[in-house]
Amino acid sequence: MATPPFIPLFLFGFIFASAISLATATAKPAPLVFPVEKDNSTNRYYATLQLGTPPAAMNAVLDLTGQFTWLDCSAYKSSSFHHIPCNSSRCDVTGAGGCVDCSYGPGGTTCTNGTCGVILVKFFSDMMTSIGLGEDVLVLHSRKRNKYTSKSKFQQFPFTCAESYWAENLPESAKGMVALARNPSSLATKLPKQLNLPHKFALCLPSSSRSGHGNLYVGGGPYAKPPIKQDLAKSLLRTQLLISPGTIAPVSSEGDGYTINVTAVKVDSASLTFNSSVLKIDKDGFGGATINPLNPFTSLHSEIFTPLVKEFTKKAKSRKIKQVMTVAPFGACFDAKTVKSGVAGPDVPAIVLVLHGGAQWRIEGANSMVRVSKDVMCLGFSDGGTYGMGAMAIGGHQMEDNLVEFDVGSSTFGFSNSLLLLNSSCSHS
Repeated sequence: MATPPFIPLFLFGFIFASAISLATATAKPAPLVFPVEKDNSTNRYYATLQLGTPPAAMNAVLDLTGQFTWLDCSAYKSSSFHHIPCNSSRCDVTGAGGCVDCSYGPGGTTCTNGTCGVILVKFFSDMMTSIGLGEDVLVLHSRKRNKYTSKSKFQQFPFTCAESYWAENLPESAKGMVALARNPSSLATKLPKQLNLPHKFALCLPSSSRSGHGNLYVGGGPYAKPPIKQDLAKSLLRTQLLISPGTIAPVSSEGDGYTINVTAVKVDSASLTFNSSVLKIDKDGFGGATINPLNPFTSLHSEIFTPLVKEFTKKAKSRKIKQVMTVAPFGACFDAKTVKSGVAGPDVPAIVLVLHGGAQWRIEGANSMVRVSKDVMCLGFSDGGTYGMGAMAIGGHQMEDNLVEFDVGSSTFGFSNSLLLLNSSCSHS
C-alpha cells in the first residue's frame, strides 16, 4: 500500500491560514443595523450612532431627505476626528462645494479654515449656514435575528459639527440628524458603497418609547421579527421607488428624497372620488407620495383629504362610532369609548393606498388613529392644502410597526403592512 505524502507542519499551517483568509475575503458582507427609538413628546424617531475614539453615543433624528449628517459637537471629544480638506478627492465625491472660511468665527470642530464646505439648513426654519465637513470612526453592528452578532468600525464616516442652537426643536435627547437620502455622503449611501453592500435600507419604527426600540437596517435583510419565522424580505409587497428632487441647491443639507406612485385611495373597499390629476408626478419628479418620518403624521392634498374624512366618518358612523368636536390639525375626531379594539389597534375602517403595479398598503387602526386625550381619538391625517403639495407626504405614525424597505439599487419600495396582524411589531428590547 502506498505511503501518504508527508506534508511539513509549517506548510500545512500555511495552507490552512490561506484557506481561512480566502473564505473571509469572499464572505458576503453582513448587513448593518442601528437601534431606533421614538420620542413621544415630538413624535419623531432617532437612531443611535456610536462615533469617535473613544466611542460616544449620539442620537440623531432620521431624515430621508438629508444629504449630510449633522451633530451638535459642543461636548464631543474624539482623538480620531478630522476635517475633510477642500479641493480634495474626498470632498469632491461628497458633492460639496467650496472651502470654509473661519475668519468671522471660532475654529474647532465646527469650523477650520480650508475645510470642505457644505450648506446646512436648520430644521424647520429658513436659517442656513456654510459649515465644514469632517470624518470620524463609526461603530457598526450586524445582527442575526434579534441578536447582535458582530461589531466593526468604519473609519471615514462623514458628518458636520453644528453649533448647539441647531438642535433646537429636536427631541431633547437628540444631538442632530442622520442623513438617509440618495446622495453620496448620506449614511444610507456611503456605508453600502464602501462596504460592498446592496444599496438599500429599511426602517421598522416603534410605536412608543415604552415598548422598546425599532431598527434602521442598512444593506438589506434578512429581517427577523419574532414570532414570525420567515424572513420578511421574502414576503414584502413591492412597488416602484422614485427619487424626489431636493428642494434646495445641490450643495445644501437637503438632498433627494423618496416617492411612490399612488394610483387610488380607498376606505375599506370604497374608492374615493377626487380630481385624479393630484396623483400625477410631473416630468421633473415632483408630486406623488413622498415618504419621510420627519413628518409626524401624513398630510394629504386637499382634494384627497376632504373626501377621505367624509367617507371615513360615514363608515365609522355605520359602526356606531360617535363623532366629537375636532382637534387641530386633524379633520375628524371620535369618542374613544365607542371605538372597539382590534388585532391591529382601534377597530376602524382601513385606509388603503393603491400603488403603481397594484400593491395595496393598508393603514390599519393603529396607524390611522391618534389618541389626543383619554376620551378622544382622531383620524391621524392633516390637510396639506394645494399649493406646492403632491398627493401626500407619508409621515412616521403611518409607518410604525410596518417594515418598509427602500431598495435604491433596483428602484423598488417594499412594505409589510402592519406587523400587528401577524402578532408581531417593530419594538424589541
